[in-house]
Amino acid sequence: MKQLLIALFFCAVLPAQASDEFTFSNPPGRHGVGFKVVQQYDYTRQYKTRVDMHTGEPTSGERARPMQALIWYPAARGGKPVTFRDYIATTLSEDDFTLGAPEAKRQLEARIAGQAGRRGEALLREYAKPMLAVRDATPENGRFPVVIYAPGFSESAMENSDLCELLASHGYIVLATPSRGPHTRTMSSDLDGLEAQAADIAWLIGHARTLPQADTEQTSVVGFSWGGLANVLAAAKDDRIKAIVSLDGSVRGTREYVDGGKDAAKYVTPGRVAIPMLFVGRRPPTIEELNRADVDTRFSFLNEMRWSDLYIAVMLPMKHMDFSSYNVRVDRKGNFGDYTRAEIALAHSWAARYVLRFLDAHIKKDPASLAFLNNTPAANGAPPHMILTDVRRNGGNTAPTLENFVARLRSEGFERAIPVYQQFTAQSASFTLGPEKIYRWGSELASMERHAEAREIFRLGTHLHPNEIFLVECLAGMQAKSGQTAEAVRSYRRVLENSPGHALAAAFVKEHGGAQP
Repeated sequence: MKQLLIALFFCAVLPAQASDEFTFSNPPGRHGVGFKVVQQYDYTRQYKTRVDMHTGEPTSGERARPMQALIWYPAARGGKPVTFRDYIATTLSEDDFTLGAPEAKRQLEARIAGQAGRRGEALLREYAKPMLAVRDATPENGRFPVVIYAPGFSESAMENSDLCELLASHGYIVLATPSRGPHTRTMSSDLDGLEAQAADIAWLIGHARTLPQADTEQTSVVGFSWGGLANVLAAAKDDRIKAIVSLDGSVRGTREYVDGGKDAAKYVTPGRVAIPMLFVGRRPPTIEELNRADVDTRFSFLNEMRWSDLYIAVMLPMKHMDFSSYNVRVDRKGNFGDYTRAEIALAHSWAARYVLRFLDAHIKKDPASLAFLNNTPAANGAPPHMILTDVRRNGGNTAPTLENFVARLRSEGFERAIPVYQQFTAQSASFTLGPEKIYRWGSELASMERHAEAREIFRLGTHLHPNEIFLVECLAGMQAKSGQTAEAVRSYRRVLENSPGHALAAAFVKEHGGAQP
């Protein structure tokens, strides 16, 4: 069911505030927020190449992929909060754990001095502002859902620290690592780069299992821009991910990696991403703008997500980079179009509120949050002229995937393999089982001495691929072992019609040819 919930279609200027500084308007939850930095290496992946790709000189130091994880978590209240400057300091060691304190301080001071010139004292005040989190605070007792945050293209793990703190204050453990390419700090704009970030997401889920508070059975991934496409790849590979959020994600604009074409990740299909999704984006370009840019609009992965509960929230005042709280804090005055920094900060806060409510609805199963998602923005108290929402509920349909097919056979009986297969293919023509896949599946069942189930899988195989005689032979063998002697004789006779010299078939027919059905 699709319902379009519109606050107002035309974008008017929000009430202005005098300050040119970032104010995050969402109040924190009932938990204190702890923050820590973990530095480890992923020894399953090479990061540095054998030689420096710029100089050709031999690479020195550890070559495994460095994984600096920022972790926000529910914690006991009290202690000295970190500042925004402390978050910026984490960017210096993202792929170099050997940087000494004096050099790190020098680089940080140089970076702050270079940026402060853009906005002077106002920006220096931003850097000095206390945040919610307390470094290495005592973790709160209990088990909490896990959120992985995936940054935008080449961006740092702290780019949305305000959102990460907000989620932790409401009872989530949030982990983030920088967006990097397979072998360089700079992300590569290709499928290899996306898959490197998706693998980083998987690594963070694995690391979360080492945290006593973390309930990794309730994991979601929030991604901005490029990270809002990498999380789709991650979810297609890993069903531990129960929900995804895309903050103006590249899943909308960089379709070539998910459209099934020559450059796409072939494992990314709507059926394999059949989980709740929230897309919070900027106002889409007009038809005229798309036409001038020669953008082909015939494919939308969001429109293909027929087996997901999909929520789309359009933030009318925001541009792409406004979905990064770091950018809203440090960007030059005047870079927000017709809006002030305070107005964009308010819109950013509402975007974060939708993220929190979405996770509460689908991870914590909170009815009030689900009602919030189904409400109009006006009913939720959003300022006028700020948000459009589009809600598309799945209605409980099961995605046509092999895993769901096997589960259906388990519940309904393997003898239902043919009609259930027909139901799945009616839902999606892309659901197919080739003869080799049928053979491997049936053979695995046979090796477990599940002869009746193997028989039905081979029966499905001979139905789908009647000319593949090796499947007929397998069916005959399982019919014989499951007590269907007469049926086995008929199947072996089919084998002999194609291979008259087949010794096993001939012997079985000779011995059991008189068996009655």
